[in-house]
Amino acid sequence: MGKENLTEEQLIAKAEKPSADAMELHPFYKGKIEIVPKCCIRNMDDFAIWYTPGVAAPCKDIHKNPERVLEHTSKGNLIAVVSDGTRVLGLGNIGPAAGLPVMEGKSILFKYLGGVDAVPLCIDTEGADEIIKFVKQIQPTFGGINLEDIEKPKCFEVLDTLREEADIPVWHDDQQGTAAVTLAGLINAVKIVGKPLDKVKIGMLGVGASNQRIAIMLAKAGVDPTLTFMCDSRGVLVKGREDLVNDKYKAYLADITNGEKRSGGPEVAFEGTDVMIALSQPGPNTVKPEWIKSMNKDSIVFTCANPIPEIWPWEAKKAGARIVATGRSDFDNQVNNSLGFPGIFRGTLDVMATTITDEMCIAAARELATVAEEIGLRDDFLIPTMDEWTVFPREAVAVGQKAIEQGVAQRKLTPEQALETAETIIKRARAEMDMRQEKGFIRMP
Repeated sequence: MGKENLTEEQLIAKAEKPSADAMELHPFYKGKIEIVPKCCIRNMDDFAIWYTPGVAAPCKDIHKNPERVLEHTSKGNLIAVVSDGTRVLGLGNIGPAAGLPVMEGKSILFKYLGGVDAVPLCIDTEGADEIIKFVKQIQPTFGGINLEDIEKPKCFEVLDTLREEADIPVWHDDQQGTAAVTLAGLINAVKIVGKPLDKVKIGMLGVGASNQRIAIMLAKAGVDPTLTFMCDSRGVLVKGREDLVNDKYKAYLADITNGEKRSGGPEVAFEGTDVMIALSQPGPNTVKPEWIKSMNKDSIVFTCANPIPEIWPWEAKKAGARIVATGRSDFDNQVNNSLGFPGIFRGTLDVMATTITDEMCIAAARELATVAEEIGLRDDFLIPTMDEWTVFPREAVAVGQKAIEQGVAQRKLTPEQALETAETIIKRARAEMDMRQEKGFIRMP
Protein backbone atom coordinates (compact mmCIF):
# COMPACT_ATOMS: atom_id res chain seq x y z
CA MET A 1 0.00 0.00 0.00
CA GLY A 2 3.04 2.26 0.03
CA LYS A 3 2.53 3.41 3.62
CA GLU A 4 6.25 2.97 4.34
CA ASN A 5 6.94 5.96 2.05
CA LEU A 6 4.47 8.28 3.78
CA THR A 7 5.22 10.70 6.59
CA GLU A 8 3.33 10.48 9.86
CA GLU A 9 1.29 13.53 8.87
CA GLN A 10 0.39 11.91 5.54
CA LEU A 11 -0.59 8.69 7.29
CA ILE A 12 -2.89 10.58 9.65
CA ALA A 13 -4.43 12.51 6.75
CA LYS A 14 -5.04 9.24 4.90
CA ALA A 15 -6.67 7.76 8.00
CA GLU A 16 -9.03 10.74 8.25
CA LYS A 17 -10.05 10.74 4.57
CA PRO A 18 -12.83 8.06 4.82
CA SER A 19 -14.73 10.28 7.26
CA ALA A 20 -14.53 13.27 4.92
CA ASP A 21 -15.65 11.15 1.96
CA ALA A 22 -18.54 9.73 4.00
CA MET A 23 -19.88 13.21 4.70
CA GLU A 24 -20.05 13.85 0.96
CA LEU A 25 -21.35 10.51 -0.28
CA HIS A 26 -24.02 9.69 2.31
CA PRO A 27 -26.07 12.77 1.35
CA PHE A 28 -25.35 12.06 -2.33
CA TYR A 29 -27.17 8.70 -2.12
CA LYS A 30 -29.57 9.59 0.72
CA GLY A 31 -29.07 6.18 2.27
CA LYS A 32 -27.34 3.02 1.11
CA ILE A 33 -30.09 0.44 0.58
CA GLU A 34 -33.38 0.03 -1.27
CA ILE A 35 -35.84 -2.84 -1.83
CA VAL A 36 -35.89 -4.35 -5.33
CA PRO A 37 -38.20 -7.20 -6.45
CA LYS A 38 -36.50 -10.46 -7.42
CA CYS A 39 -39.54 -11.99 -9.16
CA CYS A 40 -40.36 -11.41 -12.82
CA ILE A 41 -42.89 -8.72 -13.76
CA ARG A 42 -43.66 -9.43 -17.41
CA ASN A 43 -46.81 -7.35 -17.46
CA MET A 44 -49.59 -6.23 -15.15
CA ASP A 45 -51.15 -9.70 -15.17
CA ASP A 46 -48.25 -10.96 -13.05
CA PHE A 47 -49.51 -8.94 -10.10
CA ALA A 48 -52.43 -11.37 -9.94
CA ILE A 49 -49.81 -14.02 -9.12
CA TRP A 50 -47.62 -12.04 -6.73
CA TYR A 51 -50.53 -10.30 -5.05
CA THR A 52 -54.27 -10.91 -5.01
CA PRO A 53 -55.96 -13.21 -5.92
CA GLY A 54 -53.11 -15.69 -6.58
CA VAL A 55 -51.18 -14.98 -3.39
CA ALA A 56 -53.98 -16.55 -1.32
CA ALA A 57 -52.86 -20.02 -2.41
CA PRO A 58 -49.35 -19.89 -0.85
CA CYS A 59 -50.85 -18.17 2.21
CA LYS A 60 -53.19 -21.11 2.76
CA ASP A 61 -50.39 -23.57 2.11
CA ILE A 62 -48.21 -21.96 4.79
CA HIS A 63 -51.14 -21.92 7.20
CA LYS A 64 -51.50 -25.70 6.79
CA ASN A 65 -47.75 -26.40 6.55
CA PRO A 66 -45.79 -23.71 8.49
CA GLU A 67 -42.40 -25.00 7.32
CA ARG A 68 -43.28 -24.06 3.74
CA VAL A 69 -42.85 -20.39 4.57
CA LEU A 70 -39.24 -20.97 3.49
CA GLU A 71 -40.44 -22.18 0.07
CA HIS A 72 -42.95 -19.43 -0.62
CA THR A 73 -41.24 -16.35 0.87
CA SER A 74 -37.86 -14.65 1.27
CA LYS A 75 -37.62 -15.60 4.96
CA GLY A 76 -34.89 -18.20 4.37
CA ASN A 77 -32.43 -15.56 3.15
CA LEU A 78 -33.68 -12.53 5.07
CA ILE A 79 -32.24 -11.29 8.35
CA ALA A 80 -32.76 -8.24 10.55
CA VAL A 81 -29.91 -6.06 11.81
CA VAL A 82 -31.33 -4.95 15.16
CA SER A 83 -29.86 -2.13 17.27
CA ASP A 84 -30.97 0.30 19.93
CA GLY A 85 -28.04 2.62 19.17
CA THR A 86 -26.58 2.48 22.67
CA ARG A 87 -23.04 1.39 21.69
CA VAL A 88 -22.44 2.48 18.12
CA LEU A 89 -18.86 1.87 16.93
CA GLY A 90 -16.71 3.84 19.34
CA LEU A 91 -19.26 6.66 19.55
CA GLY A 92 -21.25 5.44 22.54
CA ASN A 93 -24.97 5.92 23.11
CA ILE A 94 -25.92 8.11 20.16
CA GLY A 95 -29.41 6.68 19.71
CA PRO A 96 -31.17 4.59 17.06
CA ALA A 97 -31.47 7.28 14.38
CA ALA A 98 -27.77 8.19 14.54
CA GLY A 99 -26.91 4.49 14.46
CA LEU A 100 -28.91 3.88 11.26
CA PRO A 101 -26.02 4.67 8.85
CA VAL A 102 -24.01 1.89 10.51
CA MET A 103 -26.84 -0.62 10.21
CA GLU A 104 -27.39 0.28 6.55
CA GLY A 105 -23.67 -0.23 5.95
CA LYS A 106 -23.87 -3.60 7.67
CA SER A 107 -26.75 -4.55 5.40
CA ILE A 108 -24.85 -3.86 2.19
CA LEU A 109 -21.88 -5.89 3.46
CA PHE A 110 -24.23 -8.78 4.19
CA LYS A 111 -25.59 -8.61 0.64
CA TYR A 112 -22.43 -7.99 -1.38
CA LEU A 113 -20.13 -10.34 0.54
CA GLY A 114 -22.54 -13.04 1.66
CA GLY A 115 -25.57 -12.75 -0.61
CA VAL A 116 -27.71 -12.31 2.52
CA ASP A 117 -30.67 -9.91 2.39
CA ALA A 118 -30.49 -7.76 5.51
CA VAL A 119 -32.89 -5.11 6.80
CA PRO A 120 -31.67 -2.49 9.33
CA LEU A 121 -34.09 -2.11 12.24
CA CYS A 122 -33.05 0.61 14.69
CA ILE A 123 -35.53 0.56 17.54
CA ASP A 124 -36.46 3.30 20.00
CA THR A 125 -36.03 1.42 23.25
CA GLU A 126 -33.17 0.74 25.64
CA GLY A 127 -34.76 -1.98 27.75
CA ALA A 128 -33.41 -5.53 27.44
CA ASP A 129 -36.88 -7.03 27.91
CA GLU A 130 -38.32 -4.82 25.17
CA ILE A 131 -35.54 -5.73 22.72
CA ILE A 132 -36.10 -9.41 23.45
CA LYS A 133 -39.84 -9.00 22.96
CA PHE A 134 -39.33 -7.09 19.71
CA VAL A 135 -37.06 -9.76 18.24
CA LYS A 136 -39.52 -12.50 19.13
CA GLN A 137 -42.34 -10.53 17.52
CA ILE A 138 -40.54 -10.19 14.18
CA GLN A 139 -39.48 -13.85 13.95
CA PRO A 140 -42.23 -14.76 11.43
CA THR A 141 -40.60 -12.47 8.83
CA PHE A 142 -36.90 -13.19 9.30
CA GLY A 143 -34.64 -16.22 9.04
CA GLY A 144 -32.10 -14.83 11.48
CA ILE A 145 -31.21 -11.85 13.66
CA ASN A 146 -27.95 -9.90 13.83
CA LEU A 147 -27.81 -7.92 17.07
CA GLU A 148 -25.61 -4.87 16.72
CA ASP A 149 -24.18 -2.04 18.84
CA ILE A 150 -26.09 -2.75 22.05
CA GLU A 151 -24.40 -1.63 25.26
CA LYS A 152 -23.19 -4.03 27.95
CA PRO A 153 -24.26 -5.71 30.16
CA LYS A 154 -27.65 -5.57 28.42
CA CYS A 155 -26.23 -7.14 25.26
CA PHE A 156 -25.30 -10.30 27.19
CA GLU A 157 -28.79 -10.76 28.60
CA VAL A 158 -30.42 -10.10 25.22
CA LEU A 159 -28.16 -12.57 23.39
CA ASP A 160 -28.30 -15.30 26.03
CA THR A 161 -32.09 -15.11 26.33
CA LEU A 162 -32.75 -15.07 22.59
CA ARG A 163 -30.31 -17.90 21.87
CA GLU A 164 -32.28 -19.94 24.36
CA GLU A 165 -35.82 -18.87 23.47
CA ALA A 166 -35.91 -17.76 19.82
CA ASP A 167 -36.95 -20.10 17.01
CA ILE A 168 -34.42 -18.63 14.57
CA PRO A 169 -30.64 -18.10 14.89
CA VAL A 170 -29.71 -14.98 16.83
CA TRP A 171 -26.20 -13.72 17.33
CA HIS A 172 -24.46 -10.56 18.48
CA ASP A 173 -21.81 -9.59 15.95
CA ASP A 174 -19.89 -7.45 18.42
CA GLN A 175 -19.39 -10.61 20.48
CA GLN A 176 -19.31 -13.69 18.25
CA GLY A 177 -18.30 -12.00 15.01
CA THR A 178 -15.43 -10.05 16.54
CA ALA A 179 -14.26 -13.14 18.40
CA ALA A 180 -14.22 -15.31 15.27
CA VAL A 181 -12.15 -12.90 13.18
CA THR A 182 -9.79 -12.14 16.06
CA LEU A 183 -9.22 -15.87 16.53
CA ALA A 184 -8.43 -16.25 12.83
CA GLY A 185 -5.87 -13.46 12.99
CA LEU A 186 -4.29 -14.84 16.16
CA ILE A 187 -3.99 -18.37 14.76
CA ASN A 188 -1.83 -17.07 11.92
CA ALA A 189 0.02 -14.43 13.92
CA VAL A 190 1.40 -17.01 16.35
CA LYS A 191 2.37 -19.22 13.39
CA ILE A 192 4.41 -16.38 11.92
CA VAL A 193 6.30 -15.68 15.15
CA GLY A 194 6.69 -19.39 15.94
CA LYS A 195 4.83 -19.50 19.23
CA PRO A 196 2.29 -22.24 20.11
CA LEU A 197 -1.29 -21.04 20.61
CA ASP A 198 -1.68 -22.85 23.91
CA LYS A 199 1.47 -21.29 25.39
CA VAL A 200 1.14 -17.60 24.52
CA LYS A 201 0.44 -15.03 27.19
CA ILE A 202 -2.30 -12.60 26.20
CA GLY A 203 -3.08 -9.20 27.69
CA MET A 204 -6.52 -7.78 26.88
CA LEU A 205 -7.45 -4.11 27.23
CA GLY A 206 -11.16 -3.61 27.70
CA VAL A 207 -13.62 -6.11 29.15
CA GLY A 208 -16.64 -5.17 27.08
CA ALA A 209 -18.83 -7.38 24.92
CA SER A 210 -16.13 -8.03 22.32
CA ASN A 211 -13.24 -8.96 24.58
CA GLN A 212 -15.43 -11.02 26.89
CA ARG A 213 -16.55 -13.26 24.03
CA ILE A 214 -13.04 -13.26 22.53
CA ALA A 215 -11.61 -14.60 25.79
CA ILE A 216 -14.23 -17.35 25.95
CA MET A 217 -13.84 -18.33 22.29
CA LEU A 218 -10.04 -18.34 22.48
CA ALA A 219 -10.25 -20.72 25.43
CA LYS A 220 -12.55 -23.04 23.46
CA ALA A 221 -10.09 -22.89 20.54
CA GLY A 222 -7.06 -23.96 22.59
CA VAL A 223 -5.68 -20.86 24.33
CA ASP A 224 -4.82 -21.44 28.00
CA PRO A 225 -7.13 -18.98 29.82
CA THR A 226 -4.87 -18.92 32.87
CA LEU A 227 -2.28 -17.17 30.67
CA THR A 228 -4.78 -14.44 29.72
CA PHE A 229 -4.86 -11.15 31.65
CA MET A 230 -7.91 -8.94 31.16
CA CYS A 231 -7.87 -5.29 32.19
CA ASP A 232 -10.85 -2.96 32.56
CA SER A 233 -10.94 0.63 33.81
CA ARG A 234 -10.34 -0.60 37.37
CA GLY A 235 -7.40 -2.84 36.60
CA VAL A 236 -6.68 -6.49 35.92
CA LEU A 237 -9.51 -8.93 36.54
CA VAL A 238 -8.52 -11.16 39.44
CA LYS A 239 -10.59 -13.57 41.48
CA GLY A 240 -11.92 -11.91 44.62
CA ARG A 241 -11.86 -8.34 43.32
CA GLU A 242 -14.66 -6.75 45.31
CA ASP A 243 -16.35 -4.80 42.51
CA LEU A 244 -16.90 -7.99 40.49
CA VAL A 245 -19.45 -9.40 42.94
CA ASN A 246 -22.35 -7.81 41.06
CA ASP A 247 -21.05 -8.59 37.55
CA LYS A 248 -21.44 -12.30 36.87
CA TYR A 249 -19.81 -12.07 33.44
CA LYS A 250 -16.62 -10.41 34.62
CA ALA A 251 -16.59 -12.58 37.74
CA TYR A 252 -16.64 -15.70 35.57
CA LEU A 253 -13.72 -14.40 33.50
CA ALA A 254 -11.79 -13.53 36.66
CA ASP A 255 -12.26 -17.16 37.75
CA ILE A 256 -10.84 -18.71 34.58
CA THR A 257 -8.12 -16.17 33.66
CA ASN A 258 -5.08 -14.61 35.38
CA GLY A 259 -3.51 -17.73 36.80
CA GLU A 260 -0.60 -15.58 38.05
CA LYS A 261 -3.02 -13.49 40.17
CA ARG A 262 -1.72 -10.24 38.72
CA SER A 263 -3.15 -7.09 40.24
CA GLY A 264 -2.83 -3.54 39.00
CA GLY A 265 -3.34 -1.51 35.83
CA PRO A 266 -2.57 -2.06 32.15
CA GLU A 267 1.17 -1.86 32.72
CA VAL A 268 0.80 -5.02 34.82
CA ALA A 269 -1.55 -6.75 32.38
CA PHE A 270 0.83 -6.48 29.42
CA GLU A 271 4.22 -7.00 31.03
CA GLY A 272 5.88 -10.12 29.63
CA THR A 273 2.98 -11.02 27.35
CA ASP A 274 3.16 -12.17 23.76
CA VAL A 275 -0.12 -10.74 22.53
CA MET A 276 -2.13 -7.57 23.14
CA ILE A 277 -5.81 -7.55 22.18
CA ALA A 278 -7.36 -4.12 22.68
CA LEU A 279 -11.03 -3.40 22.10
CA SER A 280 -11.57 -0.42 24.34
CA GLN A 281 -11.72 3.33 23.87
CA PRO A 282 -10.82 4.70 20.44
CA GLY A 283 -7.36 6.24 20.30
CA PRO A 284 -4.90 7.16 19.19
CA ASN A 285 -3.44 7.52 22.69
CA THR A 286 -5.37 4.88 24.61
CA VAL A 287 -2.55 2.32 24.43
CA LYS A 288 0.77 3.65 25.69
CA PRO A 289 4.00 2.77 23.84
CA GLU A 290 5.63 1.74 27.12
CA TRP A 291 3.07 -1.06 27.54
CA ILE A 292 4.13 -2.51 24.21
CA LYS A 293 7.81 -2.07 25.09
CA SER A 294 7.24 -4.26 28.17
CA MET A 295 5.92 -7.17 26.08
CA ASN A 296 7.98 -10.16 24.96
CA LYS A 297 10.04 -10.24 21.77
CA ASP A 298 8.08 -10.61 18.51
CA SER A 299 5.00 -9.17 20.17
CA ILE A 300 1.61 -9.25 18.46
CA VAL A 301 -0.63 -6.20 18.88
CA PHE A 302 -4.30 -6.12 17.89
CA THR A 303 -5.71 -2.64 18.50
CA CYS A 304 -9.18 -2.84 17.02
CA ALA A 305 -11.26 0.02 18.39
CA ASN A 306 -13.30 1.89 15.80
CA PRO A 307 -13.16 4.34 14.19
CA ILE A 308 -9.59 5.03 15.42
CA PRO A 309 -7.37 2.26 16.88
CA GLU A 310 -6.08 2.63 20.43
CA ILE A 311 -2.64 3.43 19.02
CA TRP A 312 -1.62 4.19 15.45
CA PRO A 313 0.03 1.14 13.83
CA TRP A 314 3.27 2.97 13.11
CA GLU A 315 3.51 4.03 16.75
CA ALA A 316 2.99 0.42 17.88
CA LYS A 317 5.74 -0.70 15.51
CA LYS A 318 8.04 2.02 16.80
CA ALA A 319 7.41 0.71 20.34
CA GLY A 320 8.61 -2.75 19.32
CA ALA A 321 5.57 -4.68 18.07
CA ARG A 322 6.39 -7.10 15.26
CA ILE A 323 2.83 -7.70 14.05
CA VAL A 324 0.14 -5.02 14.28
CA ALA A 325 -3.52 -5.35 13.34
CA THR A 326 -6.43 -2.92 13.51
CA GLY A 327 -10.11 -2.95 12.59
CA ARG A 328 -9.63 -0.65 9.59
CA SER A 329 -9.53 -1.58 5.93
CA ASP A 330 -7.10 1.24 5.08
CA PHE A 331 -4.33 -0.34 7.19
CA ASP A 332 -2.60 -3.70 6.83
CA ASN A 333 -4.00 -6.64 8.81
CA GLN A 334 -7.63 -5.63 9.11
CA VAL A 335 -9.21 -7.70 11.89
CA ASN A 336 -12.81 -6.74 11.36
CA ASN A 337 -16.19 -8.47 11.60
CA SER A 338 -16.78 -7.89 7.89
CA LEU A 339 -14.59 -10.92 7.19
CA GLY A 340 -16.81 -13.09 9.38
CA PHE A 341 -20.51 -12.32 9.53
CA PRO A 342 -21.36 -12.54 5.78
CA GLY A 343 -19.93 -16.06 5.42
CA ILE A 344 -21.07 -17.25 8.83
CA PHE A 345 -24.67 -16.21 8.21
CA ARG A 346 -24.51 -17.60 4.66
CA GLY A 347 -23.60 -21.01 6.02
CA THR A 348 -26.16 -20.77 8.81
CA LEU A 349 -29.02 -19.98 6.43
CA ASP A 350 -27.98 -22.52 3.81
CA VAL A 351 -28.37 -25.44 6.24
CA MET A 352 -31.26 -23.79 8.10
CA ALA A 353 -29.39 -23.90 11.41
CA THR A 354 -31.47 -23.09 14.47
CA THR A 355 -28.62 -21.29 16.24
CA ILE A 356 -25.05 -20.09 15.74
CA THR A 357 -22.77 -21.86 18.19
CA ASP A 358 -19.29 -20.83 19.24
CA GLU A 359 -18.01 -23.96 17.52
CA MET A 360 -19.54 -22.81 14.23
CA CYS A 361 -17.69 -19.50 14.65
CA ILE A 362 -14.44 -21.31 15.45
CA ALA A 363 -14.87 -23.38 12.27
CA ALA A 364 -15.22 -20.14 10.30
CA ALA A 365 -12.12 -18.71 12.00
CA ARG A 366 -10.02 -21.74 11.15
CA GLU A 367 -11.15 -21.58 7.51
CA LEU A 368 -10.28 -17.88 7.36
CA ALA A 369 -6.84 -18.67 8.71
CA THR A 370 -6.39 -21.52 6.23
CA VAL A 371 -7.27 -19.35 3.23
CA ALA A 372 -4.68 -16.75 4.26
CA GLU A 373 -2.05 -19.44 4.82
CA GLU A 374 -2.70 -20.80 1.31
CA ILE A 375 -2.17 -17.31 -0.13
CA GLY A 376 1.01 -16.80 1.92
CA LEU A 377 1.37 -15.44 5.45
CA ARG A 378 3.43 -12.31 6.14
CA ASP A 379 3.79 -9.93 9.04
CA ASP A 380 1.42 -7.62 7.17
CA PHE A 381 -0.97 -10.34 5.94
CA LEU A 382 -2.65 -12.41 8.66
CA ILE A 383 -6.11 -13.03 7.24
CA PRO A 384 -7.71 -12.52 3.82
CA THR A 385 -9.01 -9.15 2.77
CA MET A 386 -12.57 -8.56 1.63
CA ASP A 387 -11.24 -8.65 -1.95
CA GLU A 388 -10.74 -12.41 -1.59
CA TRP A 389 -14.40 -13.14 -2.27
CA THR A 390 -13.95 -16.94 -2.24
CA VAL A 391 -13.30 -16.83 1.49
CA PHE A 392 -16.99 -16.20 2.18
CA PRO A 393 -18.38 -19.35 0.53
CA ARG A 394 -15.56 -21.35 2.14
CA GLU A 395 -16.53 -19.99 5.53
CA ALA A 396 -20.14 -20.84 4.76
CA VAL A 397 -19.21 -24.45 4.07
CA ALA A 398 -17.20 -24.74 7.30
CA VAL A 399 -20.04 -23.23 9.33
CA GLY A 400 -22.74 -25.34 7.71
CA GLN A 401 -20.80 -28.58 8.14
CA LYS A 402 -20.15 -27.81 11.81
CA ALA A 403 -23.87 -27.08 12.30
CA ILE A 404 -24.72 -30.44 10.74
CA GLU A 405 -22.12 -32.15 12.94
CA GLN A 406 -23.57 -30.51 16.05
CA GLY A 407 -27.14 -31.46 15.15
CA VAL A 408 -28.47 -27.89 14.85
CA ALA A 409 -29.01 -27.94 11.06
CA GLN A 410 -32.44 -28.64 9.57
CA ARG A 411 -31.06 -29.18 6.05
CA LYS A 412 -28.25 -31.60 5.24
CA LEU A 413 -25.81 -30.59 2.51
CA THR A 414 -22.57 -32.25 1.49
CA PRO A 415 -19.52 -29.94 1.43
CA GLU A 416 -19.74 -29.89 -2.36
CA GLN A 417 -23.44 -28.98 -2.31
CA ALA A 418 -22.82 -26.32 0.34
CA LEU A 419 -20.02 -24.72 -1.69
CA GLU A 420 -22.10 -24.66 -4.87
CA THR A 421 -25.06 -23.16 -3.01
CA ALA A 422 -23.02 -20.42 -1.34
CA GLU A 423 -21.02 -19.55 -4.46
CA THR A 424 -24.15 -19.30 -6.61
CA ILE A 425 -25.90 -16.93 -4.20
CA ILE A 426 -22.86 -14.73 -3.58
CA LYS A 427 -21.94 -14.52 -7.29
CA ARG A 428 -25.49 -13.44 -8.09
CA ALA A 429 -25.40 -10.68 -5.48
CA ARG A 430 -22.11 -9.30 -6.76
CA ALA A 431 -23.10 -9.55 -10.42
CA GLU A 432 -26.38 -7.77 -9.73
CA MET A 433 -24.54 -4.90 -8.04
CA ASP A 434 -22.06 -4.64 -10.92
CA MET A 435 -24.88 -4.65 -13.47
CA ARG A 436 -26.84 -1.92 -11.69
CA GLN A 437 -23.74 0.27 -11.64
CA GLU A 438 -22.93 -0.40 -15.28
CA LYS A 439 -26.52 0.35 -16.35
CA GLY A 440 -26.63 3.56 -14.34
CA PHE A 441 -29.31 2.44 -11.89
CA ILE A 442 -26.77 3.25 -9.21
CA ARG A 443 -25.30 6.69 -9.84
CA MET A 444 -21.53 6.98 -9.65
CA PRO A 445 -20.21 9.93 -7.62
